Amino acid sequence: MKTITRWLLLAGALLLLASLYSGVQVKGFGAALLAALVLGLFNALLRPVLVLLTLPVTVLSLGLFLFVINALLFWGAARLLDGFGVTSFWAALLGSLIYSALGMGVDALIERLFPNQD
Repeated sequence: MKTITRWLLLAGALLLLASLYSGVQVKGFGAALLAALVLGLFNALLRPVLVLLTLPVTVLSLGLFLFVINALLFWGAARLLDGFGVTSFWAALLGSLIYSALGMGVDALIERLFPNQD
């Protein structure tokens, strides 16, 4: 139940992001659900590999390259899906930052709704 609630809230966060920032477009709640799912899969499966492969650059940039990795995953999900889009890489960078902040809020809310559940 916790995972489904988090997924629904993250889809809502994508819709909120699209309404706040014109660089990100989402064509409805169904597209937001699919985009949230793909972003979650990308972050779970691709992000660790990319972080490992770019570790020297990440260390030299004092971790700032992680923002580029997040933007690439966000942009890649937008390129893959029809109902979810970003206008440019820079829009993906800003969109991924806002989505991450909204995701932290979702995680805090989930912890309040479902304390001590895994």
